Amino acid sequence: MSIFADLLSNIFDRRYRFGLAREDDRTLSELTDDLVSASGDVTGQAVARQILDRYAKWGDAEKLDFFRHMALGMDLDPQAVRVALDAYEASPGKTSYRAFMAAAEPPRQELVRRLNQVPGATHLLVSMRSDLLRLGQEDNALMALDLDLRHLFASWFNRGFLVLRPISWESPAHILEKIIAYEAVHAIDSWNELRRRLQPADRRCFAFFHPAMPDDPLIFVEVALTKGVPGSIQKLLAEGRSALAPEQADTAVFYSISNCQSGLAGISFGNSLIKQVAADLSAQLPGLKTFVTLSPIPGFVRWLADQNLPDSPQDDTTLRQLAAYYLTRAKRENGKPLDPVARFHLGNGAVVHALHAGADTSPKGRAQSEGVMVNYLYDLARVSQNHEKFASDGTIATSPDLRSLAQAGEARLKETAP
Repeated sequence: MSIFADLLSNIFDRRYRFGLAREDDRTLSELTDDLVSASGDVTGQAVARQILDRYAKWGDAEKLDFFRHMALGMDLDPQAVRVALDAYEASPGKTSYRAFMAAAEPPRQELVRRLNQVPGATHLLVSMRSDLLRLGQEDNALMALDLDLRHLFASWFNRGFLVLRPISWESPAHILEKIIAYEAVHAIDSWNELRRRLQPADRRCFAFFHPAMPDDPLIFVEVALTKGVPGSIQKLLAEGRSALAPEQADTAVFYSISNCQSGLAGISFGNSLIKQVAADLSAQLPGLKTFVTLSPIPGFVRWLADQNLPDSPQDDTTLRQLAAYYLTRAKRENGKPLDPVARFHLGNGAVVHALHAGADTSPKGRAQSEGVMVNYLYDLARVSQNHEKFASDGTIATSPDLRSLAQAGEARLKETAP
């Protein structure tokens, strides 16, 4: 956009926001059609701003109407796609391929691109997808629309655009408030609790940001520097513990990973985040030799209930054996692990390394896993190989101890089978 066009756009934006522009009486259908067909940047941004401002005022019913208009009124024309494909097949070339590409892309994709030209619109569009996922799960047409949004977001939020930033106790207050709000694994109940996670020398926090959303993290990871692999989240986060000098640490523990934007569900950042943080910490602190998580097992209690065990297992050995079986043998219909956290880390190339009973004694920890937690090991020299094996044939990398525990868990399940 030229400087002059940018100036005109800003003038319009101010006039519109302060009520100096006339009330636009175009229907939503007319506005979306006008935006997709607009040939000028200033005109397009003006229309896009009106659509976004209207959306911000709507309730769920009006948002659903908008989504249905996008899904049904701005869908592919199957006949046009067939004609364009036949033409390309008959005479492959630049012109026929361009025509096919134009026919194969629904107009709603261009609508979203043009909405995103408005300054600050990226965050609004992410929130819009969050609304779509919340309101449209049972509607096939709306879920097809979601595939378009996910396709666009995967390009806009690819790793090349993301910025890794450390979060510390000295970070701006508005960022710290969002860390508290978005923490999804181990709740941060107070500013003092946040201070204990960020201020000590043996604690780290890193987040990915996007240039279009510089004040809102996309995902963040909290890290503890320790000697040895920990087996208790309460001890790791204990109030009054003695901090370790970073140069004395030999292990980096990723104990909490939180996605911050529900509108970016299905857009994977965690893999890149963990690997980038591990590489950066390794460069800063050469004494770090081990990179592990201390992770919850959110589906374990639910799975135990489904096994019709005569008595709920109470002893630590039995819990660890059954948890090992659950993590490595319990599968979904597609062959992937039943546990969502296991799918995430194994998909990143991690190893199921160790299990700890009594590792999370909080009410949440007891409710989701009977207090059992797991270490996933990130062996930086082998993560790519582990990832490829898991992706190609579902091979789960495990430590020898985990394999023995899983075998014992399988035997125990057979013993208790009716």
